[in-house]
Amino acid sequence: MVSKRFITKRLLLLGPVLFGVATLVFSILHLSPGDPAVAIAGQRASEEFVEQVRSNLGLNDPLWEQYLRFLRDTLMLDFGQSYQVQRGTAVSAILRDRLPITIELAILGQIAGLVFGLPLGIISAVKQDTVADHLARVGALAGISVPIYWSGPLLIVLFAQVLGVLPTSGRISSIYFVDQTTGFILVDTLLNGNIEAFWSAARHLLLPVVVLGIYSMAFISRMMRSSMLEVIRQDYMRTARAKGQGAKITVMKHGLRNAFIPVITIVGIQFGTLLGGSVLTETVFEINGIGTLLVSAIETSDYPVVQSTVLVFAFMYTLVNLAVDVTYSIFDPRIDQ
Repeated sequence: MVSKRFITKRLLLLGPVLFGVATLVFSILHLSPGDPAVAIAGQRASEEFVEQVRSNLGLNDPLWEQYLRFLRDTLMLDFGQSYQVQRGTAVSAILRDRLPITIELAILGQIAGLVFGLPLGIISAVKQDTVADHLARVGALAGISVPIYWSGPLLIVLFAQVLGVLPTSGRISSIYFVDQTTGFILVDTLLNGNIEAFWSAARHLLLPVVVLGIYSMAFISRMMRSSMLEVIRQDYMRTARAKGQGAKITVMKHGLRNAFIPVITIVGIQFGTLLGGSVLTETVFEINGIGTLLVSAIETSDYPVVQSTVLVFAFMYTLVNLAVDVTYSIFDPRIDQ
């Protein structure tokens, strides 16, 4: 059982982390070359209009005043309006539409990595130096080595163009209209009771999930193998076998729980990596998530969108780390709570 004191300590650490990230984002954007007012007004705008835009944005104010205003607006979840990506639209509304798309991809990719990575790591450790072990290690090495911007187009060519069995882009066929309740397309299609739309969404998401899942599976399987090998050699494992307990029961009952502890950390780090990998995945498969939003905002110098998107990524990453800490303490009660 996780104590309230342990959770409270972890929650209190979120504040300084997010404050540091907000300060870093503000500093980088204000120290970067280029004038946000010119980017918003356009290169051909008159000097008077550019100055008016600069005044409306408060860019003529002292830097410390701009910084304090930025922190205040961030605390109030007021990210301003988009000036380029969706001109005149509140950034919070844009994030509300785009964020579930990226979260859904990351969760599905992480689930795929766990479902296939954990068994591969266990089998590879139990059958060390066998053909199965060598094949699993080679597959994991290949999964880590192949970048997303290469594996994505390769899968598109194979399954969409050569075999013609899967779509190349998007989240669902254009013939279906789904009411957005949660923002997760698979959940929303089920809530609407449209099974055909659900299968269409599943087919569209399969390739991007596979791309993310391969990378996650490779890391998880390698970590699970090394952790399980270390656990198998422990005295309590040999004692359990000496008492007549079967090999499978010993591994699953005594070995898996202890071997899974280091993997939890990797899962948390991997989820953050998957969120970052969504930038490439969404670009390759033309999915309008928060990754493509960030790319578009950077290309058009839409500073409010860039700031808010980076802050949302940081906030999600800290929440994942909090969940990892809590899960870690459940598996290992010896952790100071």
